[in-house]
Amino acid sequence: MNTKRLLGIGAVGLLSIALLAGCRANNNSGSSDSGSKAKTDLKVAIVTDTGGVNDKSFNQGAWEGLQAWGKSMGLSKGKGINYFQSNSEADYANNFNSAKSGGYKLVFGIGFALQTATQDAAKANSDINYAIIDSTITGDNTVSATFADNEAAYLAGVAAAKTTKTNHVGFIGGMDSDVITRFRVGFEAGVKSVDPSIKIDSQLAGSFTDAGKGKTLAQSMYSAGADVIYQAAGGVGAGVFAQAKAVNEGKDEADKVWVIGVDRDQNDEGNYKSKDGKESNFVLCSTLKGVGAVVKDVSTKAADGKFPGGQILTYDLKNSGVDLTTTHLSSAAKDAVKAAKQDIVDGKATVPEK
Repeated sequence: MNTKRLLGIGAVGLLSIALLAGCRANNNSGSSDSGSKAKTDLKVAIVTDTGGVNDKSFNQGAWEGLQAWGKSMGLSKGKGINYFQSNSEADYANNFNSAKSGGYKLVFGIGFALQTATQDAAKANSDINYAIIDSTITGDNTVSATFADNEAAYLAGVAAAKTTKTNHVGFIGGMDSDVITRFRVGFEAGVKSVDPSIKIDSQLAGSFTDAGKGKTLAQSMYSAGADVIYQAAGGVGAGVFAQAKAVNEGKDEADKVWVIGVDRDQNDEGNYKSKDGKESNFVLCSTLKGVGAVVKDVSTKAADGKFPGGQILTYDLKNSGVDLTTTHLSSAAKDAVKAAKQDIVDGKATVPEK
């Protein structure tokens, strides 16, 4: 298998695609034609994990990226592009079969949980190309995309450490996996790089869909004194946002607690009105993961007859595959994040991932 690190991926707009935010499509809904003649006969689909395309995170980013690519090609949902939503692990194989029956010739498995199902589909269908996001598979008709989540999480840790007033921060992850471990250890390393004395409370929800568990974990952390929580937990994150809003609506704006978003800019999830009547926002920043841009990039290559079969594509800070928003950071936090990012890009700092 060839391993290839993509340099200069930012040139194709990895993190600046004009995404169609807040999509609420489903497999049974209709779709209007884009009004223009299709520029390709390639049909592309994604198979989601259990988070679904409305998770405001990983899966949604992938679907938005495919919609953006489809629009550029004169395609629309059901007319060249589509998604197959998985409500449980049992749906994975059936969804890949449905994509095959629908004539889709490039199919993405969104998330490491789909590794086995994507690999099995690729082995069974040599005439179809497959891509896995956040994991690796093998075969000439496959491509794997992995992300240096630990690098973006490190920057989030720096931001959290420069923001906390209580010297206590938290991390809430989804299910135990190598990917979530990269988020956690990167975040912890970033916090400790600023101040080793800061307390870090790290917990796993054991799910990517249980918003109630996210709310309970966040409630416990905020009650114990944490004032910044980084969540990398898919749909579980909705519960973290809900708890932060509930806490902040009972506080003056100056005393609010914060959430750090994941995978896409989750700033809109943090709007609220404080106890003192001020319109405010509690999303400190968000780690960005160019899932949608990868979907667009690989789809473009496949449409041009250049599908990168057998390759592992690595996306990191150096090629803008991951990054951090800085919307609500203080000047000191922004400067610290900027310096840390440059050290990582220059190879002066290595971020742990295990």
